Amino acid sequence: MTTRPPRVDAQSHVVPRRADGTRVRLGPHIGPLRVTPFRVVLAIAFVGSLAYIAYAILRVEDAAQIAMIATGSTVLGLVFAALSVGGAIRMWRAWQDGEQGRTVLFAVFGGISGMIALGCFAGALIFALVMGGLGS
Repeated sequence: MTTRPPRVDAQSHVVPRRADGTRVRLGPHIGPLRVTPFRVVLAIAFVGSLAYIAYAILRVEDAAQIAMIATGSTVLGLVFAALSVGGAIRMWRAWQDGEQGRTVLFAVFGGISGMIALGCFAGALIFALVMGGLGS
């Protein structure tokens, strides 16, 4: 009677070993970074908002320019706020695993991302106030 190999997928959390004893990586990776749907959405939103802001600055020359920059910076702020929350989660997990160096790294990364998010939101608010003042 033959034994069946263990079922290996994302839900089983069973990661098989290679012949040399190292673990096999599951799912797509870009270098050491695992590609997840959340990271893909953040990357698309980041690049899209930067392109949108650049388009608004370089190509649009009417009153809609300010509104476009405000919405682009709001989306950019949301991306950095999500990165800040992700940094806090990774910091907590690194702290639980006893990895002090990674804990500090993720704390700094999350803090810088949070400051950039607040700056983007402040810029969007200023542009929205300027836009409201232009209409009256």
